[in-house]
Amino acid sequence: MQKSPFPYIEHLRKQGARETSISFILSVLTERFPLSDVQPVEQALESIQDLELLAELLRVAVRTSSVETFLQGIDATEV
Repeated sequence: MQKSPFPYIEHLRKQGARETSISFILSVLTERFPLSDVQPVEQALESIQDLELLAELLRVAVRTSSVETFLQGIDATEV
């Protein structure tokens, strides 16, 4: 990817992509597990800056067996 001549705009683009990824992950988990509390997941996701990792976590959210299992997976990636 070509480096943007406008670093601030690039920063805003990445921040928007990050926030959208987090929102999608939380939406998937809320839809799949409506009785589970996703607040701990949201707090864990807020510390992640890597867009590729967030994309992978979205795929994991679609396949995970529970919110708790998903959260354990996040904890394992932060070690």
